[in-house]
Amino acid sequence: MISTLNAEHYIWKEVCHGWHLVKADHLSVIQEQMPPHTAEDRHLHKTVRQFFFVLSGQAVLELDGLNHTLRAMEGLEVPPGFPHQMRNDSGADLEFLVVSSGTARLDRHPA
Repeated sequence: MISTLNAEHYIWKEVCHGWHLVKADHLSVIQEQMPPHTAEDRHLHKTVRQFFFVLSGQAVLELDGLNHTLRAMEGLEVPPGFPHQMRNDSGADLEFLVVSSGTARLDRHPA
């Protein structure tokens, strides 16, 4: 069994958290937590396909120039080659899953 209590943990952007729930070459499942008014850097993946699924809070997922508001229990697929950025523009914490068809950090390019 895996959870945020025993998964490999990392911190990004000094205040955001991630937990590797599945960490394999062909599949990655990460639970992330973003405090209010934080954002990841806009980027793209050349070969990795991703699916973002909000567990709690509200996210803005910018995908190829279009902003998509995702609420709890909503998700959005990001195909390879599409620039994107996950943001928490709200005043509350955001928790979500990122499911990737490979190791996204090895296929991350600024956009």
